Amino acid sequence: MSPTLKNLDAVSAKLDSRCIAQVLERAAKDANLGLWVLRKMKEFNCRPDTVSYNVVIRLLIEKARLDESMGLIREMGLIDLYPDMVTYVSIIKGFCDAGRLEDAVGLVKVMKGHGCVPNAVVYSTLLDGMCKHGSLETALEFLGTMEKENGESKPNVVTYTTMIKGFVEKGRAMEALKVLDRMDSSGIKPNTVTFVAILDGFCKEGHLEEAYKLIDKFSGDELQYDELYSMLVMSLLRAGKHKESEKTFRMMLARGMRPSGLASSRIIKRIISEGRVLDGFFLFDTLKKSGELPAIDSDVYSVLLAALCEENNFTEAAKLIHIMVEGKIQLKSPHTEKIIKHLNISGENDLASSVSSIKS
Repeated sequence: MSPTLKNLDAVSAKLDSRCIAQVLERAAKDANLGLWVLRKMKEFNCRPDTVSYNVVIRLLIEKARLDESMGLIREMGLIDLYPDMVTYVSIIKGFCDAGRLEDAVGLVKVMKGHGCVPNAVVYSTLLDGMCKHGSLETALEFLGTMEKENGESKPNVVTYTTMIKGFVEKGRAMEALKVLDRMDSSGIKPNTVTFVAILDGFCKEGHLEEAYKLIDKFSGDELQYDELYSMLVMSLLRAGKHKESEKTFRMMLARGMRPSGLASSRIIKRIISEGRVLDGFFLFDTLKKSGELPAIDSDVYSVLLAALCEENNFTEAAKLIHIMVEGKIQLKSPHTEKIIKHLNISGENDLASSVSSIKS
């Protein structure tokens, strides 16, 4: 069992610094305790290493005690220890989150001087800080500098996605397209996070035609139409454009596409919440008839069944119960007792018995 602060004084001098680092991770819930343990290490004839310092530095950064973190870095130098990439990334991110971009850039210069070459993670962190607390134009210039670099410093999918998110968060989704084009020209393939970011921006700003064009342009081996359109449905929902999301979802079904389980679940739930229970069931039934059902949230089955029973749509309820029995999907509480009670009062005892067989 790993030692804790309560019995640390009883631990033998054979403890090594990595064991102490585990104590820091598990027992030090705040920066003050972390500092205390770090100072205690000498009493155990245990020399702190970079791992130990990294743990405490992270704790200090979480409390926004950035200057103290820098103090620990200077302290490391006094005992012939050198910060590693983990150390630098932690503090650079801390400076960026606090809007202290000059300090972050200065630290990048320091790490270069110590022979620790900044990689794409470091530069992406800086870029994120520039997008949030600086100007997008400055961030674009910085991206251009990265594109001229070689090796690990060249921008990757995370870097470009960070830049795209920066434009989207500032309500400039159309300009994010230029970044996407630069990304494509660099041979970097956008991933799911990239598309979600830009589709969210298009939907929020009302650029639906651009969203469709984007999907047509990038649909291929990496991401298929089904997946991209499912993302669009979710983006429209997040933007509060419920009619457009349902229209897009139905268009997918009409064209033989397979919506994702998440998109299917959210659309059906939305329809039920609007009081259109039969519409929700018929959409569910269409998904069922078109082939294997997507991985719909089990909660959707329960909500839909409860709504069907409340409106006395017992034929549809029976079909849904059969599907649930077949798929071994359990009915979630608190719907169970309410549904059974309603069915018994309505004289639908056989249905009530069927519901009992699928209750969790």
